[in-house]
Amino acid sequence: MKKFNQVLIITIITLFLLNSCASSKDIQYFQNVEDGVLKDSTLAFGAKIQSGDLLFINVSTINAEAAVPFNLYDTPMLQNSGNGAKPITYLVDDDGNINFPVLGRVEVAGLTTNELIEKLESDLVEYITNPTINIRFANFRVSVLGEVTRPGSYQVLNERISVIEAIGLAGDLTIYGQRDNVLLVRIENGEKVFVTLDLTNSEIFDSPYYNLKQNDIIYISPNKTRVNASAVGPNTGIIISSASLLITVLALIIK
Repeated sequence: MKKFNQVLIITIITLFLLNSCASSKDIQYFQNVEDGVLKDSTLAFGAKIQSGDLLFINVSTINAEAAVPFNLYDTPMLQNSGNGAKPITYLVDDDGNINFPVLGRVEVAGLTTNELIEKLESDLVEYITNPTINIRFANFRVSVLGEVTRPGSYQVLNERISVIEAIGLAGDLTIYGQRDNVLLVRIENGEKVFVTLDLTNSEIFDSPYYNLKQNDIIYISPNKTRVNASAVGPNTGIIISSASLLITVLALIIK
């Protein structure tokens, strides 16, 4: 009976340790994905310009001098000299407008960069012939925080990034990150929007929040293992060593 009790104790300890291990279902992405073709409903996605955005806008034409009044630089005298003058960014004000040379106040909020290009091209034909306009965000960044390998804020050059790609930039989730409880924080129309995403479900590919917008924040919550380890704190090593010693002693007794 005594030996039976000892074996029972070891079994209970072993089961406890095994039970504390994470299931593969907790860490595997896109678990219900099936073979086939999924129509990409996100291809038409374009980030909308909103208040607080910074825009780079460059206007060019065959006659370079004709485009000069429509391009602002930090040092106006150097804009044609090639001596390192930098284009000035246009700040979208609280009313959704920018102050553009010659044209004055232009409403831009709610437009994509392509839509704004078409708008400016239409407005500028009165002043210059065949204008070519290039527009991009100067502040398109996303932040990935929490249980990822490299938390931080990341500049997005092509102005198109998915939540999966953003997490990839941050080095993927750690083993302690909750893959079914990813928080997305977004500012829309002056209000903060909070959305929970599940990376273990393939339906995320069809989510309207699959593609990120400028200044989005992704937060990865810690799982129970991380929380419990944090609660134990500096005693973790002692507890593990003690458990290991106990198992060893019991094993010797049984022999």
